Amino acid sequence: MLTARLSVNLNKVALLRNSRRTGVPDLLAFARIAHDAGADGITVHPRPDQRHIRDDDVSALAEWMKPFRPAFELNIEGFPDDRLFRIVSAVQPEQCTLVPDPPSAFTSEEGWKFDDRDAPVRVADEVARFKAVSGRVILFVDPDPKAVVGLVQSGADGAEIYTGSYAAEHRASGPGPVLTAAAEAAQAIHAVGLRINVGHDLNLANLPDLIGGMPPIAEASIGHELTADALAMGFGSAVAAYKAALQSPARTNYR
Repeated sequence: MLTARLSVNLNKVALLRNSRRTGVPDLLAFARIAHDAGADGITVHPRPDQRHIRDDDVSALAEWMKPFRPAFELNIEGFPDDRLFRIVSAVQPEQCTLVPDPPSAFTSEEGWKFDDRDAPVRVADEVARFKAVSGRVILFVDPDPKAVVGLVQSGADGAEIYTGSYAAEHRASGPGPVLTAAAEAAQAIHAVGLRINVGHDLNLANLPDLIGGMPPIAEASIGHELTADALAMGFGSAVAAYKAALQSPARTNYR
């Protein structure tokens, strides 16, 4: 049975580093720890305000990862503007995840909207542009089956289903309607042969129910909760624990 890959998001490590001018913690050192602990790749989201990952971090990570790529993948997230296009063009990551965030967004909390007739065409233009300079192109989508039609029309290789609302539901009452909607969206994506990624607020408590309730997931991108757990467990141990959680008996609830 295939298990989901773990892409470790280093944004919060970079955020801590940026609170001083000492270069500590060293981002590349933590990328190395993640690799050695069994991660399958690294995710970064170089926002315009440079509040965590900086543009030069992306090039440094891509250079350090060269001996391990493409098996150890680089995933670059961001809004598909000219700035991100220049970054992606320079390093040509294995995966590019396009999010609809405006520059002022606090974090990525909603997916692409295909609520008018021309929306898939506009998104498709960006998907085609980024496919020319990277590997697969993934769209960040809500846990909503209605998003799948627009996803298919966009020409993307797959979706990253936003799991922040699922995580909130899980904290409050356990798995419920949001997980059901996410599973329905994932099944529709799976049925048309596209890739299913997940990400946002996933942790060791809510991952088993998500994995058990979904069709096969290709990848989980996890950063904030993993970094928080690493404060107690150590970074390498946290990476290994999340990798193990993704390999737990999966899809037992999926129909």
